[in-house]
Amino acid sequence: MTEHVPTDEITASTRPSSDRAAAPQPATDPIPPDWNPRGPRVRRDPVAAYDEMRSRCPVARGASGAWTLFSHADVTAAALDHQTFANAVSRHLQVPNGLDGSMHTAFRALVDRYFTRERMTALEPSVQGVAAGVMRQVEIPGPVDAVELGARFAVRAQSAWLGWPADLEDDLLRWMADNHAATRSRDRARTAEVAQRFDSIIRSLTDARRGAGDDAPDDVTTELVRDHVDGRELTDEEIVSILRNWTGGDLGSMALCAGVVLTYLADHPDLQARLRSEVSDREFNAILDEILRIDDPFVANRRITTEPVTVGGRAFAAGDRVFLNWVSANRDPQMFAEPEAFDPDGNAPYNLVWGIGKHVCPGRPLATLELRALTRAVLDATAAIEPDPGRPRDRELPPVGGFATAPLRLR
Repeated sequence: MTEHVPTDEITASTRPSSDRAAAPQPATDPIPPDWNPRGPRVRRDPVAAYDEMRSRCPVARGASGAWTLFSHADVTAAALDHQTFANAVSRHLQVPNGLDGSMHTAFRALVDRYFTRERMTALEPSVQGVAAGVMRQVEIPGPVDAVELGARFAVRAQSAWLGWPADLEDDLLRWMADNHAATRSRDRARTAEVAQRFDSIIRSLTDARRGAGDDAPDDVTTELVRDHVDGRELTDEEIVSILRNWTGGDLGSMALCAGVVLTYLADHPDLQARLRSEVSDREFNAILDEILRIDDPFVANRRITTEPVTVGGRAFAAGDRVFLNWVSANRDPQMFAEPEAFDPDGNAPYNLVWGIGKHVCPGRPLATLELRALTRAVLDATAAIEPDPGRPRDRELPPVGGFATAPLRLR
């Protein structure tokens, strides 16, 4: 979550013409409302369904009236057009990425202060220690679920960073499972109950720090409670929103990333061997990003149009809901000639795993640090990461990507 730099953005959504095939012309015939983001086709094989929709109908409208953009060019253009495609899509406060304009600028500056390169460097030994500790509790040789391993590591790493007590671990793991189930259920009451439960956990921690005054622990949570934006103290709602974003979102994200990365390494022993050979942090990070591009666990982000606009020959009205499908965009053959081909350096400038533009994921540096630490700890503790032929892998269901379970064997 450090400041993002110009290389995080693509000012033009095209590669050199020699790398790209001629783009198909957008269709202009009316679209029947047959795109169902959670329909049977998507549930059977989300990645294949997104690939098929991108090739057949790259700008699709579902029965709910919401649009989905599937092509790399359209997703990139919408993500960079902050005026027309607004981020204020939720009924609830979401700091910073649910904000627009000057409010987003102010809160993004506040959030970025917590994740400078210097802070991440200072944090790294602690995160590495957490990863090593998690692996000491894993039976080797033996089976492991990479998603479960990632979840437990994420809870411990985030708690160490924020100064949260270790006895919250089981509560947070239960919450993660309940949150995924509630999200899949589409039951608003259930989702609201799970969200309220998490907010209660956060408020208990922030209230304790306020009550302790000068005796509050010297940690990131205390620092945030005492922080200011635009010359004023943060409100309780703003603090809870920020901590919810840092934890509620990042815990599940780390588990999904761990499932994707460790499974990919199990299926590609040559790449596994490469990572065991003392590669630099820069190369390690590039490899992680490319694995996540090929199998992106972050399916989509929402936008809402502020004015009429035409995308791919389709007329959007002001107030239309729009989904930017990152999974499909990251596999678009118009940008990645061979979407399944592993090319970290060549694909890096066009990789949208962490988003693009001023709303690029604030958690990218911390997530990368944590994922690198966990992956290295697994590699250091083993001679090989292998598929588990006796247990099938289960895909997550939209709106979540990656794996629900990712059984592996550690040797």
